[in-house]
Amino acid sequence: MPPVFYLLLLFGALCGLGQAMSREEKNRLRNQVVEMFDHAYQNYMDHAYPADELMPLTCRGRVRGLEPSRGDVDDALGKFSLTLIDTLDTLVLLNKTTEFEAAVRRVLADVRLDNDIVVSVFETNIRVLGGLLGGHSMAVMLKDGGQHMQWYQDELLHMAKDIGLRLLPAFNTSSGLPYPRVNLKYGVRGPETRTGTETDTCTACAGTIILEFAALSRFTGDPVFEDHARRALDFLWEKRQRNSNLVGTTINIHSGEWVRRDSGVGAGIDSYYEYLLKAYVLLGDDLFLQRFNIHYASIMKYISQPPLLLDVHIHKPLLPARTWMDSLLAFFPGLQVLKGDIRPAIETHEMLYQVTKKHNFLPEAFTTDFRVHWAQHPLRPEFAESTYFLYKATGDPYYLEAGRTIMENLNRFARVPCGFAAMKDVRTGSHEDRMDSFFLAEMFKYLFLLFAEADELPFDVEDYVFTTEAHLLPLSLSTVPLSSSSSLNKTTEDELDDSNFDWTCPNTRLLFPDPAFPRNLREPIRSAVDKSCPRPAPYREPGMGHPPLRAQDFMANNPEHLELLRRMGVSLIHLKDGRVQLVQHATQAVSAVAAEDGVRFMQEMMELSSQQQKEQLPPRAIQIVSHPFFGRVVLTAGPAQFGTDLSKSSTGVRGFVTVAEPYGGCSEITNAEYVQGHIALLQRGQCMFAEKARHIQKAGAIGGIVIDDNEGSSSDTAPLFQMAGDGRSTDDITLPLLFLFHKEGNILLEALKEYREVEVLLSDKARDRAAIFKGKPLPGSLIEDSVDMQETEEDCQTEATTPTSSEPVSQSQMSTVELDESAPKDVSPAQEEVSPVDEDTSPAGEEVSLLQEEVSPKELQSDVVQTKEERDSVKNKEPKGSTDSSSQSVDELLADWQEDLEAFKQMEKDEL
Repeated sequence: MPPVFYLLLLFGALCGLGQAMSREEKNRLRNQVVEMFDHAYQNYMDHAYPADELMPLTCRGRVRGLEPSRGDVDDALGKFSLTLIDTLDTLVLLNKTTEFEAAVRRVLADVRLDNDIVVSVFETNIRVLGGLLGGHSMAVMLKDGGQHMQWYQDELLHMAKDIGLRLLPAFNTSSGLPYPRVNLKYGVRGPETRTGTETDTCTACAGTIILEFAALSRFTGDPVFEDHARRALDFLWEKRQRNSNLVGTTINIHSGEWVRRDSGVGAGIDSYYEYLLKAYVLLGDDLFLQRFNIHYASIMKYISQPPLLLDVHIHKPLLPARTWMDSLLAFFPGLQVLKGDIRPAIETHEMLYQVTKKHNFLPEAFTTDFRVHWAQHPLRPEFAESTYFLYKATGDPYYLEAGRTIMENLNRFARVPCGFAAMKDVRTGSHEDRMDSFFLAEMFKYLFLLFAEADELPFDVEDYVFTTEAHLLPLSLSTVPLSSSSSLNKTTEDELDDSNFDWTCPNTRLLFPDPAFPRNLREPIRSAVDKSCPRPAPYREPGMGHPPLRAQDFMANNPEHLELLRRMGVSLIHLKDGRVQLVQHATQAVSAVAAEDGVRFMQEMMELSSQQQKEQLPPRAIQIVSHPFFGRVVLTAGPAQFGTDLSKSSTGVRGFVTVAEPYGGCSEITNAEYVQGHIALLQRGQCMFAEKARHIQKAGAIGGIVIDDNEGSSSDTAPLFQMAGDGRSTDDITLPLLFLFHKEGNILLEALKEYREVEVLLSDKARDRAAIFKGKPLPGSLIEDSVDMQETEEDCQTEATTPTSSEPVSQSQMSTVELDESAPKDVSPAQEEVSPVDEDTSPAGEEVSLLQEEVSPKELQSDVVQTKEERDSVKNKEPKGSTDSSSQSVDELLADWQEDLEAFKQMEKDEL
């Protein structure tokens, strides 16, 4: 079947299912999409260009090497004005022809592709090469129209070939699979390249090349690019598991051995399947469709558990590999629409939509009962993509409402003065200082197409295929004659197996004889998500004996408890980050009975830690609402197990902040006249959190914020914890107390020093600015006609992501338990050596551990006598010790935030 007919047949099958949205309302939403795009694009051009990306919180460009490294995520940046290149064809689709022409001239004048920098082959291919090819396609289309781009002489195509040639050295492997990284100037061989030593790559990284490379070959007449892309796909196909017909997530580029044998449709594999089907659509080679259909049958047999899509083992496909899903699989319903399998697409999309409504955005990963697994959301467009394709296939206005929800959430929660900021934590509404190029390349394309009528588009999109980065490649490339080299890879009819071939596409009109059919599919899924998130029952193993010291009663500052631990062979080690570590040597116990008590104590501590991880309180939010922040800056804070429960407060606690004196808050507050009616700022250390709370409450404070004294600590690099009580009743504490790490606390202190009066809102999560300033004019610019209604569904919180082992320990073994100051946290038994728990094993901000007291060496130092100047500075809301960062502005402190662990890096870790 010709590929053009394939698309027209599928997308022409529109049917009215319910009351349609009026054209006037669709026009309003379409115009709002354009306004949102303008806000993002213009801020990039004004504040970031020629840098690769915009940092929307600090209003400046992200230049690789000048900002703190974010690890693998920075491999997309090559000092080639990434966002501008990635946005070229979006400008044309949104009818911004003048801006497109200016952007092309800027690219031609300013962008260099020969930088001595190591970049990701995958990201550079889909974003830069794809962006240049999409821009070239648009330029040719406009030039042929006779009104615009008449000066254009294929300059973007020449740049595309240049970057293609710079990527080619990565394919110089025995397998044909590309190295994951390449130096744009020096390739992959030689010491100057600083790359070429990698042995593994992800399946999607090697299998998401064919569209761009084949288009480059067809545009230029040089077959070398298409040949290399086909060779990589052929190798992956040969290495599939022959019984399950599934592929793994990570493969050795030299031996072809699967490094990670889990298989799904999300991160690491996603676009490999997408490009098999779209390669058939673009190139007309039946072999690609046959391979896709074989894979697809296995996906639906093993991975698809409607509405869920769960990873399995390629050798044992009936065995689940994990119990959570990542947000990248949200593209799959859109691919199922292209395949013509509408029913499972509706079901999975509905599940994703309900998760989106529950958390405002799709968390980077979420569990099978729809709890947050990884809380970040970098403004990914995959859900919008599937929403658009389902609307095209069904004509159901329900998907227009889904698109409206996406837009409203972006405006309410992600929009900042300098663009749109990624969500650091969907539960609290805190932001990351990043706006990835794919946000402009993809999100606004799909939203615009969702609401625009066909006669409002500058060209017929059905004449193009979308790449995984939503770049537009013309279907006319399928008619370009192949060179002799490429034709060697062309499949003959004899090679095809008709038993595994689906030659036709279903007519979607026949799938929906009843207009209520899609709604009937969606209702059970909506109910399942709504009823999710039960609180897990505390686990207690029947018949378990208890040692003389109960784990739940243990306190690290109690001498009697420490002596009991010593007798049981358990020692306590203070770590630099404020945690304490429990280590048991059974041979050091005073008796065999005491050793057994020690083993039971350690096991009970493990059990208690596991239980507390399930029952942990979620992070809280501190939102700066005074001038010039107006609610746009949200700091992630740790909760307390006492005082006001902010999750039960509809309004939170709002007030101006002031620094308590003494700053440690461990004795009676001497500046009570300043603290009364305010939210007191305190420094961590020297006494229990509950004691600090009692002192500021007595002084008349309405809330408190404890700031870590460990310089450099940040919620980006350390897990938040719960502040526990002091071992006695805390019912007398009625105000809210929150905890900030040093970096986030310094942002608040610097704001206080610069603006003197700083008002904050303490709440369970960031509030909509419209709700904060209810009844008052909204500061700054907000989207006109934005909807102020917010979902009232209770947010599901993170549960433990890694099971904890509690196997018995013999007398020749040693057990290790790490705590946050006398209370159980992550617990891991060790056999030979004592080592701190690796903080990289869980995304920052997701796990909330327990902290009872502060006993680090810094905290045990005696108070330093204050000078008169220091006392005056405290009275003027400037704590002593804050002068270390006095030369830094608020913007600089915001910029100093380290990024969360990139989801892809985490996904590359084998969690089997």
